[in-house]
Amino acid sequence: MKASVRYAIIAAVIAGVFALRHFRDKPESPGEAQRASGRYHIPASAKAFRFGTLDFSACELERKHSGATTEAFCAPFEVPEDRARPDGRRIALKLALIESREAADDDFIVFLAGGPGQSAVNAWPQIAASLEPARKRRHVLLLDQRGTGASNPLECANDEDEDATLDFDPARITARTQACLEEVSKTADPRFYTTSDAVADIEALRQALGAPKFNLVGVSYGTRVAQQYLKRHREGVRSIVLDSPVPNELVLGGEFARNLDDALKAQFDLCKADPACAKAFPDPFADLITLRDSLNAAPRSVHFADPVTAARRERRLDGHGLAALVRLYAYTPETAALIPLTVHQSRAGNDAPMAGQLELMMQGIDELVGNGMQLSVLCSEDGDRLPAQSGRPAAKDSVLGTQLVDAWNAQCAVWPRGQRPADFNEPASGDAPVLVLSGEFDPVTPPRYGEQIVKTLANAKFILGRGQGHSIMGRGCLPGVIGRFMDKLEPAALDTSCAERLGPTPHFIDFNGGTP
Repeated sequence: MKASVRYAIIAAVIAGVFALRHFRDKPESPGEAQRASGRYHIPASAKAFRFGTLDFSACELERKHSGATTEAFCAPFEVPEDRARPDGRRIALKLALIESREAADDDFIVFLAGGPGQSAVNAWPQIAASLEPARKRRHVLLLDQRGTGASNPLECANDEDEDATLDFDPARITARTQACLEEVSKTADPRFYTTSDAVADIEALRQALGAPKFNLVGVSYGTRVAQQYLKRHREGVRSIVLDSPVPNELVLGGEFARNLDDALKAQFDLCKADPACAKAFPDPFADLITLRDSLNAAPRSVHFADPVTAARRERRLDGHGLAALVRLYAYTPETAALIPLTVHQSRAGNDAPMAGQLELMMQGIDELVGNGMQLSVLCSEDGDRLPAQSGRPAAKDSVLGTQLVDAWNAQCAVWPRGQRPADFNEPASGDAPVLVLSGEFDPVTPPRYGEQIVKTLANAKFILGRGQGHSIMGRGCLPGVIGRFMDKLEPAALDTSCAERLGPTPHFIDFNGGTP
């Protein structure tokens, strides 16, 4: 897959890659925690046990690029690939259980990762602190969604000549997508790797455990999974946390360009309001557009020191790479604070900061998502509604442009499509306890999405994280808020005033920080 498309897809599907560096919160008191029947108690020093029909045994979860591991219990868990053909191919899903720190109530936390394509197991080290208060009395279940992580992943090899050209080439995209399809079809039928299939797997897991209640915690794309599960299996839901949510009505990718521009302009307004920042960068958005157009007109090669190894490297810079970098850096306030300075430096002839940041962004990022898995979800659930979005004049003039949607259109013309239930795009409703979190400057799932979702939920509470970006449940006091929410299940009475202390990060004036 060529580099320009990879940039666009990576930027589109990664949910919370940078946003998962959260602050740890002090544990809250257990309050009115659920009672434990002992059904899901794990004996001290146990190396193996059975919950329902699942046999768990002690295991260690590896952490990418680290010698550290996480202690857990793992169990074999297999499902039919096509539920209409239960005697057909079966696929093994990676299932891990993180033991409750103090006790085990009769409900579980189920983490639903973003993407689509992110592994729940691999994401655990980054989100563990966010759920620490909530998991004192609840085990956490990590189930790699089919097509991700260690659950029959739909992964395709990257282009060897990925930097050869960055021009948009539909014929090349089509050929690469066809090659990817042929590769994944050796071990999977891509039609059966949709959100609906994932929801069925989650319910199969619940039944295998003996039908406990689930507290679903979804981040970004994971919030679509959570809402679809609520629509199909209300009886299995005890509570839901939606962090940086997407409404069921939304076409994934259809508003990415608008959302990024809105978030950047709102962020840059903070710079204009600060005398030192305004003096250094009078109009950051105009600078960004000018640089993008300049790089698109004349891409350039840059020699720089690798920020990790210090080895001399060479990287080609163009407008697509700049857009991908800016979009991903806009995910968190700490990296968003660097954007005006990076753009200013590049416009002044110093491309090394941008090249170094691009290098950091790309290193290891392919391990976080599966290209084929993204296509199975997007083409089945959003592909037929994308064409109406791509031709918007406003999108053509945006930082991101229409390349992402154009690429998806070309890919979905090749990729097989699974089934989408008739009511798939209807909003979630009902009286399940739901907590919705949105970041003020989220460049992909803006606060209006969260506000839209709570309108049709009778027992939901919305929290706006001021100054925050994408995936905010680990920020400030929010882990404690989530813990109290799961303990008491009273969204309307939940005290969230501590969240008002969240705020923006000052922009860097120079490489020493945000002050002159």
